[in-house]
Amino acid sequence: MTKLSDTQALILSAAAQREDRIALPLPESLRGGAAAKVVGAMLAKGFLEEVDADMRKGEPVWRETGDGHGVTLVATDAGLAAIGIEPDDANTARVGTTDVPTEEPAPDAPAGPEAAPKARTPREGTKQATLIAMLRTPDGATIEEIMAATGWQSHTVRGAMAGALKKKLGLEVTSEKVENRGRVYKLPAA
Repeated sequence: MTKLSDTQALILSAAAQREDRIALPLPESLRGGAAAKVVGAMLAKGFLEEVDADMRKGEPVWRETGDGHGVTLVATDAGLAAIGIEPDDANTARVGTTDVPTEEPAPDAPAGPEAAPKARTPREGTKQATLIAMLRTPDGATIEEIMAATGWQSHTVRGAMAGALKKKLGLEVTSEKVENRGRVYKLPAA
């Protein structure tokens, strides 16, 4: 599994929420050189790609190219996979202006198998414990159900599943589409 910082996971989760997968605007706390560094690392790993911004549609601009045009940042299939989201076929029309090799590791990726996540135990009575309990029920839970129970926004729910549950706790979250319910997420029973 790919290691992402909390900021990278937040950027990709927000992009996954948008139909066009645009990763802008970046989080409020990310400005200047820090933004350039985070985005540069994500571009190098193939999680984001720069594409021409459609100024007529009001797409946000990441940087200007110097010829009166600008580029925006779009999450790639590899970026969505890094946060545990399967890309929808409907969302692939915007992405793909450049080929991003997904089968080859990034140049700065560590060689060999990655270290297993550290074993952590969630505290009881927290929103994270509520999330885990909901995902461990036989019927699982949808993003909307989790949002109602925790008060989180959808990108926070996805980020918690990808970051806290998968990476930090080493739990394997599965999902499937269920008729009349949408995508349902589950954890194996404890």
